[in-house]
Amino acid sequence: MSDSRVRNKSRSSAESRSGNAVGNADRKTSVPKEKTPAAKRAAEVKSGAIKNAEGCPLAKKCGGCTFQGIDYRQQLEKKRMLTGRLLGSFGHIEPVIGMNDAGEKPEYYRNKVHHVLGFDRRGNVLSGIYKEGTHEMVPVKECLLEDKKSQEIIRTVCKLAKDFGIRIYDEDTGYGLLRHVLVRRGFHTGEIMVVLVSVSHQIPSKNNFVKALRHAHPEITTVVVNINKRTDSMILGERNETAYGPGFITDELCGLKFRISPDSFYQINPVQTEKLYRKAIEFADIQGGTVIDAYCGIGTIGLSASSQADRVIGIELNGNAVRDAGINARINGITNAEFHKGDAGMYMEKMAAAGQHADVVFMDPPRAGSDRRFIESMLKLAPDRIVYVSCNPETQARDLKLITAGGYRVEKIQPVDMFPYTGHVETVALLSNRRPG
Repeated sequence: MSDSRVRNKSRSSAESRSGNAVGNADRKTSVPKEKTPAAKRAAEVKSGAIKNAEGCPLAKKCGGCTFQGIDYRQQLEKKRMLTGRLLGSFGHIEPVIGMNDAGEKPEYYRNKVHHVLGFDRRGNVLSGIYKEGTHEMVPVKECLLEDKKSQEIIRTVCKLAKDFGIRIYDEDTGYGLLRHVLVRRGFHTGEIMVVLVSVSHQIPSKNNFVKALRHAHPEITTVVVNINKRTDSMILGERNETAYGPGFITDELCGLKFRISPDSFYQINPVQTEKLYRKAIEFADIQGGTVIDAYCGIGTIGLSASSQADRVIGIELNGNAVRDAGINARINGITNAEFHKGDAGMYMEKMAAAGQHADVVFMDPPRAGSDRRFIESMLKLAPDRIVYVSCNPETQARDLKLITAGGYRVEKIQPVDMFPYTGHVETVALLSNRRPG
């Protein structure tokens, strides 16, 4: 998600996607929660039906880890059952691909960590997350899901902010500078980006602050100041100023290198992302031909599939993502992929009007799913296969009804657990065109 726990009422402008817009975000949406009273859950734990795993003392205050205290195998089964309730009418639901299938530990997996900044009555700088469904900050010193090094860096930012006398932004009064800290870490490369979200680029002693931060954490490869003067709950503003390094990091995924900017969408669980994308490409059964990567972001899915296709076309509304996708194609020596800034639905309509054909369409929409116009445009193009990667099985079920009514049949559905200890789940569905011709 569009990432993931709900930490704010809405995402940054670069992290919001609606309709056919392809933006960037930590954008995962949870499967609807079971209506199980807390008393029943406590009874299950007491009876041993649910193993009370080591939990977080802030779980109830935060609200992000709804599966705290549940054995991981049971978490996967619950997600399979929940997915089955929503998508079972379309076909068989495979067992959920879990994070511990190859010995991985389902903790500290988030390679993108965002904290909102605040302060206590003594002037100490605090960092934390928004309580689920609210704009109330819950101070967090350590989270069992977030990358440990990123959390260390955020704690250092808080200390240095007080040492340097940098005032934390107060939403009630509108005074102060620093609002949020965002840390992104390359899982394979180890590169680290720190984004300081401020209402102004004029941060007192900014250069010395950055030097002190780098001295404490020499692993940091770039520091960016994002200017956000908005009064709503958007995290990132539209303007970035590089304070140190190149202003981006790179990481490796499915054997390819990807450039990641502050507002780029990049899946936050790299271990599971590779499983997710490999499954999507396996479902696509690409044997040459033309592949469309709708909602392409920085090109992760399209470029990963490019070795099996004759031509890859990525469409994206976010101009910065299109730029990064083009750069990612070049740094990987991929010459059969092209990326266009625009509306994916309109692009497919033009292709259909021109008599052009697509063998496969990958669609990976935001939590709201696709809109009717996008689906109707895709049906006009009539690709042989559609691979629908979803972060919200509920909206995916709605969209699958429209697509199947348009002449397609769901062949396979595979859930993937991208976010252990939460109620969120990814699903990959393969649809084949059953219309004549």
